[in-house]
Parts: sequence; structure tokens; C-alpha cells
Amino acid sequence: MKILDGKKLSEEILENLKKDYNSPNESSHSPKGGRDPIKKRKLKLRLAVIQVGENPVSKIFISQKKKACEKAGINFKLFKFPAKISASKLKKEIEKIVKNLANSGVIIQLPLPKKFFPEEFLNLIPEEKDIDVLSEKSLGKFYQGTLLILPPTVSGISRLLKSYQIKVKGKDVVIVGAGRLVGNPLVLRLLQQEATVSVLNDFTKDIPSFTKKADILISGVGKPDLITGKMVKKGIVVIDAGTTIKKGKLVGDVDFKSVSKKASYITPVPGGVGPMTVACLIENLVKLNL
Repeated sequence: MKILDGKKLSEEILENLKKDYNSPNESSHSPKGGRDPIKKRKLKLRLAVIQVGENPVSKIFISQKKKACEKAGINFKLFKFPAKISASKLKKEIEKIVKNLANSGVIIQLPLPKKFFPEEFLNLIPEEKDIDVLSEKSLGKFYQGTLLILPPTVSGISRLLKSYQIKVKGKDVVIVGAGRLVGNPLVLRLLQQEATVSVLNDFTKDIPSFTKKADILISGVGKPDLITGKMVKKGIVVIDAGTTIKKGKLVGDVDFKSVSKKASYITPVPGGVGPMTVACLIENLVKLNL
């Protein structure tokens, strides 16, 4: 069993971003693209994160995004609003944040309080600042294959698999969970890479009958110990994209102890998909501002 080390790879991505786009000592004749335009425009990037209410998992991810920005040499600003804020007031605040030219990329930290309909707010973020790829316009272009960037989790998982030379073409891939951040966008990406994809949800009967056949299993539900060693075959590749707080610690969907005994590759939580998603989010910010 080998660990898919998202933490290490994410740090390389952020370091390369800092080196490639922020180095003041770089030669103006550098062969790498992207540096000269930034210098000429004196581009200063800032990630704006909108948080509504208090969520322990969100708090962890916001902290990770702030640290990632610091590593890449990018500014960071958190806009916090109470859960009791009205929908109309929140919309006005988001519109102000989006219009502020200092904010190069804007994200709304999910989940929002249950009283809100997420699309109402996600659609307020214009494509050029939608580094999370969550507005209907950005998602539409992603599904059409015309978007410059990939959803961060999709990009993070793809980069992780590629880095460890794990091919998906012709493989049976099972995705547990059909959410907006992991399951839904991943399906398209994997189909484009010629994998055979099954997506499981709350209504799927006999989940182990699917997971036991999987060459690659990706879970993004947010339920601790959802996937156990009895549910997978030997040699499986396991990508755990689920996040929950359990006994004060961040955990995934996979019972690491039992599943790792059968897996050929597995991501840890924390240290797997999470840091890769954050690094790819910051990379999207840079790409959309070149």
C-alpha cells in the first residue's frame, strides 16, 4: 500500500506558482510563459472568501486557503457574515465584494446555512472570478469543455492520479456521492478519460456490490467509516474526498485502517485530496488573471 501524498504535491504546486508568477528577480527573457504580463501589469492577486455562519469543517478549509495564499504570495481576505443574515442583505454584500477590483477571485465557502438556496448566491460570481467553478455559467462551460480551468477538486484528484501514474482509461471507477463539489463534476472528467463510471447515492441498493468491483473508488459524502475493508477488493485505488469532524479531528469517509490493508494506493485524511483542492483553487486564481 502506498500513500497518495496530496500535502507534498500541493506544496510543490504552490511553490511553483510563487516561483513562476511572483519572483521579482526573474529574467525578462525567461522562457516560461505568464511572467512578463504580470510584471508589466503589476498584478496583485487577492482571494476573497465569503463565510456565512459557523461550520467547523469550513473553518479548517478557510484556514488552509489562507495558508496556501501565503505560500503562493497571494493576498487573502475573509468576509464573515452571521447565519441570521437575510438573503437580500447577503446578496448585496456579495455583489459589493465581487465588484471590488481588489478581489481577483471570489468564493463562497460551502455549505451555507440550510435556509439559503446556494445557486442564488453562487450565480452572483462572474466567470472571471469564479475560481471554484460553481456558478451555472462556469459549470455550463466546464460541461461543454470550453472553460479555461477545472473545478478544484476535479483538478486536484486528476493531478494526484497523474503524479502517481495511475491510469483511469478502461478502469471501473465507482464514485460514492453525487454532490456539486466532488461527484457531479468528476463524472464528466472521468468519462472524458475513457473510464467506466458508476455513481452511487442515498438510494443505491447494495452498495458493496458496486464497490467490490471497483478498480478505483472515490468517496465524497462526509460520513465517517462509510467505506470499510469488507467493501473493496485487493489492489484497489482509494480516493477519500469526504470530510467530517469526529471527536475533534478531521476524518474522511474511509475506514483507513481496514481499507489500507487491501488498497494499492490510498489518500489520507487530512493530507490527501483537501490540500490538492486548495492548491488547485489558488492555481485557478492565477490562471484567470493572466
